Order: sequence, then structure tokens, then C-alpha cells
Amino acid sequence: MQTQSSFEKHDGGGTLFLVPTPIGNLSDMTFRAVETLKTVDLIAAEDTRNTQKLLNHFEIETRQISFHEHNTAERIPELITKLQDGMNIAQVSDAGMPSISDPGKELVKAAVEQSIPVVPLPGANAGVTALIASGINPQPFYFYGFLPRKDKDQRQELAQLAQRTETTIYYEAPHRITKTLKNIVAEFGEERRAVLGRELTKKHEEFIRGSLAELLAWATKENVRGEFVIIIAGNDNPTVEDQPKLTLTPIEQVQHYIAEGMATNAAIKSTAKERDLRRQDLYNQFHDIK
Repeated sequence: MQTQSSFEKHDGGGTLFLVPTPIGNLSDMTFRAVETLKTVDLIAAEDTRNTQKLLNHFEIETRQISFHEHNTAERIPELITKLQDGMNIAQVSDAGMPSISDPGKELVKAAVEQSIPVVPLPGANAGVTALIASGINPQPFYFYGFLPRKDKDQRQELAQLAQRTETTIYYEAPHRITKTLKNIVAEFGEERRAVLGRELTKKHEEFIRGSLAELLAWATKENVRGEFVIIIAGNDNPTVEDQPKLTLTPIEQVQHYIAEGMATNAAIKSTAKERDLRRQDLYNQFHDIK
């Protein structure tokens, strides 16, 4: 067991601060976030060029270091060493909360394993922002994020998600929104209530509310722009009971999904996401890769 008192003084080592950044409106930057970025020794940023614009706006001069999905393996040991040596580091993504569909979770896990304090700051999050304005029951909810891009994998994933009784939340890019909505309608049906949140917190923020069929018709005829959040009401009459799989081991769950017709990689991804496991670790274990 490990206990962390976030605001007590820690002898020797530094602290990892998880700092959310605005998802479109710079006025959503909190005083605490600005102060933290000014006072830490280093900022680990998903895209240093993008973050520099934010730092310039708030007159923050703290040095940056890149930390993104392509350099995670090499960067984490470096950052952990700096933290152990007493440096305070703030981790930021391009927009919103670190680790939510963005880099961060691997660094947090590594810091926790080394008993390095991890202090989260509250702030902007696109999924919850859209949820509370959707008009759809906000709890319980299930946050998924970005669906698989390959059509077959996406349909297989949606077939499972369609049975969930909670409100579900997804992210999607403008150039994929119509195709994704077509697949959602195919698996969820036309009548399920849903909402599209577009350009949240920005000048052209917009909410499109209606049935899934109506949202698909809107996306088909409109010149859609901006990043989307999709909110879908839960299934009132699920036909598949999901609970038995929770008694399975992760490997058995992957095999269960494959037996239901899901592609192997999609089954591994779904299981890893539901069990909060590293997908690569589960992939290696399933294929017996040492």
C-alpha cells in the first residue's frame, strides 16, 4: 500500500504535476495552472511548439522538453531521474487533461511505482464539458475516447458498446465523423438519443441534438468542421450480458471476444482498455512474446 499527501513537503525528490490546458478558449486556463507552469523546473509537453504559444500568452518562461507517444520509452527514464534528483516537472498535453486520449499515463505509472508524488490539477475536459450540456443523463457514463479507425475493428467495437446501459462518450475528428456515425447507426440503431458537441469553448461552439439518424443526416449534408464529442444515451434494453467476462482472466477475455467474431487486435485493445492494462503487454502475453 502507498499513501501520498500531495501538499506536504517532500525531502529530496521532486513532484510530477499534471496540468490541464484549455481545449480552445485561453480564458479557461486556471490561475493555479499558470502559477504551476511558472514555478516548476521543467514542462514535459506533447508538442513544444504548440505549448510555447500558451506559454507566451501567459508570459511563462519555464523550459520545455518534448514528451509524446513516439518518444515515451526513452523519455520516461530521463524524466523519472530528474524527478528523483529533485526537479519539479509539469506534464501537459496539447489540449485538455493529460492522459485522457493524450500522452501521460505511462509517466504517471512510472512515477507512482517510484513513490514520486503525482499532483493533478483540475481543468478543461472536452468529454465532461459536452456531457453536462448534452441533455442526456450524465451518470453513470462510460468514457471511450477515439474509436478504432479501421472499419471492421470499429464495427466490432461498437457492437459491444451498443449494449452498455450507461451514457457513452466518444471523440472524433471532422474528416471521420460521417463514417463513424454511419457505423454507430448500424450498431446502435437509428432512434437512440445522441448529441454532437463541436468546437467546444470556441467561437463556433455548437451542439446538435437528436436521434442518431438525425445526427447522421446532419453530418452528411453539412460541411463539418472542428473536433467532435459524441454523447450517446445508454441502452435501455441490452441483449448481451457483459458481466460474466469480468470473471475471466485478460487472456480468456480476449479469447471470448475472438469467439464472438472480433478481430484479434481489436479484442486485445478492448480487453486492455477495459482492464486498464498496457495493450502492448497484453499483446505480448497473448502471443507468448518474451
